[in-house]
Amino acid sequence: MACVAVTWARPESTYTDTWDNINVDEILESNRLLKGYVDCLLGKGRCTPDGKALKETLPDALEHECVKCTGKQKSGADKVIRHLVNKRPDLWKELAVKYDPDNIYQARYKDKIDAVKGSA
Repeated sequence: MACVAVTWARPESTYTDTWDNINVDEILESNRLLKGYVDCLLGKGRCTPDGKALKETLPDALEHECVKCTGKQKSGADKVIRHLVNKRPDLWKELAVKYDPDNIYQARYKDKIDAVKGSA
């Protein structure tokens, strides 16, 4: 989705940077790891602590255009979106059904989503 980054919400102006050093490339390159995160987000599987944090933070990040995301979280989210849109549209669709059933965020972020299509 629009801000798929591993974060915990807190009252300060940004989400915690505790997980900023997670290797997003490693997760995207491993079908097992990626599927684990997606299953967590979809409520189909167990969540790691960082998966749980992502699941709790994602709705707020989507609603508020990732305004509380750190630079690394925004960069990671862009990378994840690019990967899902271009290489795993099946997972992208499942996440969209769960987190955007009324197509609000798909419409809001249409330009950004269209911009990453075809760029792996």
